[in-house]
Amino acid sequence: MHFDHPELDRRTLLRAGLGAAAVAVAVVGSELALPAAAQAAPGADLDWIISCDGWAARPPADPLSVSAIPTNKIIVHHMAFPNVTDYSEEHARQLARDCQDLHMDGNGWSDTGQHFTVSRGGHVLEGRHGSLDRLRAGDRQMIAAHCPGENGRAIGIENEGTYVTETPPEELLDSLARLCTAICRQYGLHAHDIFGHWDFRATLCPGAMFYREFPALRRAVFNELGTDLGDAPARRWPDIWRFVGGPVVRVAQYLLTFQGYTVPVTGVFDAATVAAVQDWQARNGIPVDVDATLTAPTWETLAPELDQKSSGIPVTAAQFMLASKGYAEVVPTGEYDHATRTAVKDLQRLHGLPPNGKISTTTWCALVGGVVRQSFHKH
Repeated sequence: MHFDHPELDRRTLLRAGLGAAAVAVAVVGSELALPAAAQAAPGADLDWIISCDGWAARPPADPLSVSAIPTNKIIVHHMAFPNVTDYSEEHARQLARDCQDLHMDGNGWSDTGQHFTVSRGGHVLEGRHGSLDRLRAGDRQMIAAHCPGENGRAIGIENEGTYVTETPPEELLDSLARLCTAICRQYGLHAHDIFGHWDFRATLCPGAMFYREFPALRRAVFNELGTDLGDAPARRWPDIWRFVGGPVVRVAQYLLTFQGYTVPVTGVFDAATVAAVQDWQARNGIPVDVDATLTAPTWETLAPELDQKSSGIPVTAAQFMLASKGYAEVVPTGEYDHATRTAVKDLQRLHGLPPNGKISTTTWCALVGGVVRQSFHKH
């Protein structure tokens, strides 16, 4: 299970472009004073989600808070627990208790870190207290502890098991799609708003084999929501900002280095990276983001198109990303070799793109964890 520290939780309340700090809303019993509600689906049936009371959760150790900023994504995790064959509801309830114990007693957190949990048997359980009530309301989420920098604006879903080399069972995948669909309906999100933990953090989570299922997961949610293909953006890039880290940040640093900036390529979103992102935005006529968010225009001006004749830092960046996503045969050498082209073609097939082995702007988006419209075509 993850041991991320939620020290950046409050910082997520300082949203880019708002010009003022938002305020967390403390939960005292069941009394909540909330900002204006979003357009939640009326009368949504969520009784299939086992509540904290339903699995006999311990009370939180400290008061929990409701975020005062809008929810803008779902982040999917694996729990790094054993891949058990007990698919019963009784086991799922025990799983939720074990997870809460680990988070409270081991990590020292106030409560379970994630908002929801999905067992290998496909049972869906509330994680952090208040998450199910907030989902019903569809207005604001609980501030959680599943991904620093995203805890106030991303719904976190933990999935039982370890999926670095093994694919999750169908029961889990089906229930995860159902849960993601409900979250999207209640919070006004879309299938292209589903990401993995490692898109915002240096971690093996959600596991390379699980991550390969994400295009199919998003398609299932897309179809269930009845979204028109034309309503999906051409590219939905990961909106990394100064409060996150990990492989995607490292790719951005490689690309900034290629453009002449002196930034350490560490995956840590440091002050030099913030300054470089904001300077790049200013130089390219892109609105300068106060939190150095890599907006779509930022990504699309930074990432050069690559083919087998390319070499150097951008190729190294692409190879690093491929290797970190489970393409073990790819070595970051800066040379666009056969192993790199083969891995790119596989990635393109996963996302519904022509498998030509070239890294276009759209392929870059899929490579760094974004979502492309072609992935929603029928496969």
